[in-house]
Amino acid sequence: MAAAADIDSQREAFRDVYPQAELGNWQPAAKHSAVLADYPLWPDLRAAWLRARLHQVDERQIIDFIDRYPQLKAASDLRYRYALQLGEAGRHAAYLQLYRRHYAGHGNARLDCLALRAELAGHGNDATYALARSLWLVGHSQDAACDPAFDALRDAGWLDERLYHERYQLAVADRELAMMRYLARSLPPAFRQQAADWTAAYGEPRRFLETHDPARADATYREQLLAAVERLAYDEPQQAREHWQTIRDHYPFTAASRAATDRHVALWLARHHHDDATEALAALERVAIDTEVLRWRVRTALARRAWRDVLRHLDALPARERDSAQWRYWRAVALARTGGDAAPEFAALARARSYYGFLAADASGRDYAWGHVPLVADERVIAGLEARPALVRARELYFVGLEGRGRSEWNDAVFDLPAPVQVQAALLADRWGWHSRAIATAANIDRYDDLALRYPLPFADAFMRHAAAANIRPSWALGVARSESLFMRDVRSPAGALGVMQVMPGTARRTAQALDFAYAGCTTLLDVDSNIRLGTGFLGEMHARFAENPVLATAAYNAGPLRVEAWLPAVGDLDAAIWVETIPYRETRRYVRRVMTADTIFHWRIHGSTRRLTRVLPPVGARPGERLAAD
Repeated sequence: MAAAADIDSQREAFRDVYPQAELGNWQPAAKHSAVLADYPLWPDLRAAWLRARLHQVDERQIIDFIDRYPQLKAASDLRYRYALQLGEAGRHAAYLQLYRRHYAGHGNARLDCLALRAELAGHGNDATYALARSLWLVGHSQDAACDPAFDALRDAGWLDERLYHERYQLAVADRELAMMRYLARSLPPAFRQQAADWTAAYGEPRRFLETHDPARADATYREQLLAAVERLAYDEPQQAREHWQTIRDHYPFTAASRAATDRHVALWLARHHHDDATEALAALERVAIDTEVLRWRVRTALARRAWRDVLRHLDALPARERDSAQWRYWRAVALARTGGDAAPEFAALARARSYYGFLAADASGRDYAWGHVPLVADERVIAGLEARPALVRARELYFVGLEGRGRSEWNDAVFDLPAPVQVQAALLADRWGWHSRAIATAANIDRYDDLALRYPLPFADAFMRHAAAANIRPSWALGVARSESLFMRDVRSPAGALGVMQVMPGTARRTAQALDFAYAGCTTLLDVDSNIRLGTGFLGEMHARFAENPVLATAAYNAGPLRVEAWLPAVGDLDAAIWVETIPYRETRRYVRRVMTADTIFHWRIHGSTRRLTRVLPPVGARPGERLAAD
């Protein structure tokens, strides 16, 4: 391998020329070929240029590259784009050869649709029409590459009314309103009215229910009424319940539909903390009662501080659920509040380094069970891993800023290795400063006790400076960043959040304006220091908005401040741990618990001392307007 100085020169040269290669300009790479020719990422450089010049280069160069590097992801990416080019250019024979060898049966709708077009161009066979049927019969919009094939099938009379009706029913089941309306145009007129009714039931459910027509009792109309109740319950469960009580016995709904809708409405009453949630949950028929209903019976009792009801509802949970740390903790609390002996349960729970373990330790005055046990390095194994070509490539992808590709190659190379070897791989990633891979690899083999590896302190200067400027704890900001991204600089969420602290572009823009900080879109969010500044700035804003309550601010960081305001108790104060337990969204409940636990561990990592979790769980106050009314 090249000496350290050489590898640094190669990385610098690669970073300089790679963006130009992506634009189709090979000249800078050619100038640095003496430095880069033996660099592990030279093939990636060449692949980037070939992707950019796909329509101009001799395709023999593309095929030769793919054949030369069959195992590289850069080659598979190039092959995929080459396949798209062949299919979209109508080179049917060449496309089908590539498709059948690499992509048939993989469920890639775009490639399958191009294959269907190619097959139909050759008149097709039974397999062609089986593929056509599988692509047509979905409830959602299919890839645009299917449109020419579907047009051809329609013109040939293969797409008949029966197939349109089958797909329409799938769209109804998936509640794909636009697809319903589109398909209805090729069906009898009654279906257009039916699609319009579905749109009304989902778009304006309250109005749809207010104007329900008892003279209509067909199965489709009944299904639309149920869908409207279901839809309305998400945002206005009390209104949904009132409308449901009005129509429940006026239409011949099936017993199963009644029970399912009763359950749905009762659960959303509970999630919205309505006073009559307890009654609605208690009134459910046996067939409607499942584990989720039993959980929310416990939660509504917690919110009311009805401790004997908490114990009663906990007893009704399935044994496996009841024995989880979560419900064991609340059983201990309920026992303590009703004069029972909670000490043994608190003692047992406090032996765990976890959210409920910390709460139990606080409740019983015990020390935290940090249980920090560093992983032991085997330098011989680490040296062997460091020399593996696949890990050399993954490392270089990380160091030159192609971190996402590096993660993929690391996972492929490491996650199936024997557990003792993965331990050494985690330590190697940690030495490189590649914390997401160190944490993920240790977790992959259930190694959770090396807290320095699992709760590292990357970008420490940025977190310290920007947290101080935002008037928040660095340990809390680190807890948010770890929970959001595992400190990955380039990661993008499905919703569009970016970077170490997973900041949404709209949030970043508003926060940057408040901080008088230049914002240049994604470029700013992918810069680590800027991302941390904006993430801590927004976290500080939420901290101030919610009266410096970090629990509420953490929930707002995940779910948005308007939702959190809606979740505040109507009157009085509520224990923060109870409030967390009754957050409507499971994702946000877990997120808050995870962040607050990480905050506690990061404080120990930074200061070497224990800060009790309950110190940063102040009571949750009522909604401001309600508080004034109560006072």
